[in-house]
Amino acid sequence: MFSGFFDFLKKFHPKAERDPYRLFPHDHLMKYLVLPLVPRFILPNHITIFRFVLTPFVLWFLLSEQYYIGVPLFLFAALTDALDGSLARVRKQITEWGTLADPVADKLLIGLVVLFFVIKYIGLFFGLMILFFELVIIIGGFLRKRNGLYVSANIFGKIKMVLQVIGVMFLLISLWVDFDLFRSVSIGTFTLAILFAVLSLLSYGI
Repeated sequence: MFSGFFDFLKKFHPKAERDPYRLFPHDHLMKYLVLPLVPRFILPNHITIFRFVLTPFVLWFLLSEQYYIGVPLFLFAALTDALDGSLARVRKQITEWGTLADPVADKLLIGLVVLFFVIKYIGLFFGLMILFFELVIIIGGFLRKRNGLYVSANIFGKIKMVLQVIGVMFLLISLWVDFDLFRSVSIGTFTLAILFAVLSLLSYGI
């Protein structure tokens, strides 16, 4: 049973895809609805750098409880993850720096929110579990890159990121409008995110 499960995971191994420009389902939507609005002089790495710069501002507004600014700004910063990845694949602008910096920018954004909000308002277990898997995945990516192996995201990593963003959004909105039900939804979403983090790790995706 377990051998069959691991054979299934191997199908999602980054090396198995071979083509780094293979589009994810959301890339097709971005290609026709969003990317035509992005000027050609804006490169995927520019958007990744912008997310690095934006993250401290997101955190400042959230920590100062200015949720009416911080929550939309967090969502905007998270959406730039989908934008730079789709832009790189559709316009064939993938770079070595981008394949490493993009996931680091994502995990920095999510990791800081988890550190300051998930641990405080949901629990130490969920916070540490999320941070642990994010750290392991990042270190694994650097080690594989150092050994000359191809490093890329896979579908499990993409789903994990989406679930983490949704979990954070429900938590922040619950703090914003003082609605405890959203916090319960956030816990369930983070549970699924941890599951997909494990699958991402087992299939060597970032």
